[in-house]
Amino acid sequence: MSSTLIRAAVVAAVLSVASFSSYAGLIINGDFEANAIKPGSWTSLSSNRVDGWQGSNIEIWNAMNGVHAVSGNHFIELNANGANQGPWSIFQSFATVTGQEYQLDFYYRARTKNKESFEVSLANVSQTLSDHTMQEWRHYTSSFTAIDSLTTLRFTSLTSGTYGNFLDAIQVSALPTVAAVSAPGTFAAFGMGLLALMANRRQRKQQP
Repeated sequence: MSSTLIRAAVVAAVLSVASFSSYAGLIINGDFEANAIKPGSWTSLSSNRVDGWQGSNIEIWNAMNGVHAVSGNHFIELNANGANQGPWSIFQSFATVTGQEYQLDFYYRARTKNKESFEVSLANVSQTLSDHTMQEWRHYTSSFTAIDSLTTLRFTSLTSGTYGNFLDAIQVSALPTVAAVSAPGTFAAFGMGLLALMANRRQRKQQP
């Protein structure tokens, strides 16, 4: 069996796996695990005490009232405890590449009524979410194209008061570009390499 053919097949296989590897998340502390919270309790913190986030106070929960986090042990209530001027709003800015496409994912849930609502915005995306329920977490996903080298993700409550809008597992990741385009060619090369190996093996068996 040719060592050259073996190397070609191995390289093609490695490239095919790399083409579909996950991309590193850009959001810091998107599951709100950085602060220590006792199980079955909650705490309200100023945003400068919650790693990665800015804006209004942030109320962090840990498995309280029968609600459990999607990721890790913690999630937040957007409508936090304490005084606040204007709508409850938290945000985080992160580095992006202008023209690059990214994907936003997070989970959301209502606390006291199904009519709770909030707005999520970043780059050229702005959407109001009012379809969440008290019974389960719902998954939001959307793609966007960066329009600057710094992008800000913001969540703004449209529900008055200090009750409402649970959030968890917030992630932003770059979508594949060159790797996705080259994937069909990579698999073609991998397949050709395997066929060549099989043909080589049959030929050697037929030789006296």
